[in-house]
Amino acid sequence: MIWLNWRKFRLQALVGAAGLVLIAGYLLYLGLDIRDAHDAYRSRCTDPASCAKGEAEFRGAYRTTLLFLAAGLGLIPVVLGAFWGAPLIARELELGTHRLVWSQSVTRRRWLLARTAFVGLAAMIFTGLVALLLTWAASPYDRVAADRFGAIEFGARNIAPIGYAFLAVALGTAVGLFVRRTLPAMAVTGVVFLVVQFAVPNLVRPHLMPSEHATLPMTAQTINGAKNLGSITGAPVIGGLRVPGAPDAWISETGPMRTTDGRTVDAAAFGRCLDSPPKTGADGTFGDTAVCLAALDLHVDLEYHPSGRYWSFQLAETGLYLLSGALLTGIALWRVRRA
Repeated sequence: MIWLNWRKFRLQALVGAAGLVLIAGYLLYLGLDIRDAHDAYRSRCTDPASCAKGEAEFRGAYRTTLLFLAAGLGLIPVVLGAFWGAPLIARELELGTHRLVWSQSVTRRRWLLARTAFVGLAAMIFTGLVALLLTWAASPYDRVAADRFGAIEFGARNIAPIGYAFLAVALGTAVGLFVRRTLPAMAVTGVVFLVVQFAVPNLVRPHLMPSEHATLPMTAQTINGAKNLGSITGAPVIGGLRVPGAPDAWISETGPMRTTDGRTVDAAAFGRCLDSPPKTGADGTFGDTAVCLAALDLHVDLEYHPSGRYWSFQLAETGLYLLSGALLTGIALWRVRRA
């Protein structure tokens, strides 16, 4: 079975190996460049002002590149699931070549399990190596940015992508077994896995562990430390806050700005501070707006996870994907007896 699987998979394996070499070459170059830039930034860090300026320049130089690379790594399991997993069984059923294998001494379940395991392991190795290289390349930036829990960044670092790859292949195999047509199976696999990748970070990941709660007074300093203020709908919201004493914590939910009696701040009052605050000459990111809002005596309720839970979340999410992939494999093994 190993020799037969290799014969059927060798073209995909060679293409994957060539792609891995190219990706590795670029990430090695990028990683060395980031380290040189980080050393240069640290050498100029002689006082708080120069450190803040150097940090902002360092983050600005690589933020977009690393975000695109993380998003690209997130698409690798989608591609593997659609192009490696979906045709794995669907093409055999579509062309009728499965009948030859099933007429031999190998049982249907053993045939399916061997094929899925072979391709699934290859996908996990490929994705895991790319994730390892990206984690190494981005590590100086990640230490400075302190955004390891970012929705895109989290799924492109360390071991989580390995679980994504296994689930993608298992999903493609199961879909192909039910759909029995290669192109429709590829399309369904890609769409379904994209939905999963959107749903898990936003709907599942924050609830894998009980969150901590904190109430943060909206002082001018706190508001100026945020990343964004307001929304296109005019809602009194603030984003990108940091938990005092735990700046690396992952804030999974930020409530609206509330008054001392617990009511959401009046939209009109918030809008006045945002659009036409009294002139005070205050500096900072939001300047006079921050002073105006601070005078309203507001607070925000937060739900967050301490940074020390990072590896617990990595293990939990990886395990969730591996378990889901194993469940799909079990369904495929049940289905193949009736194919």
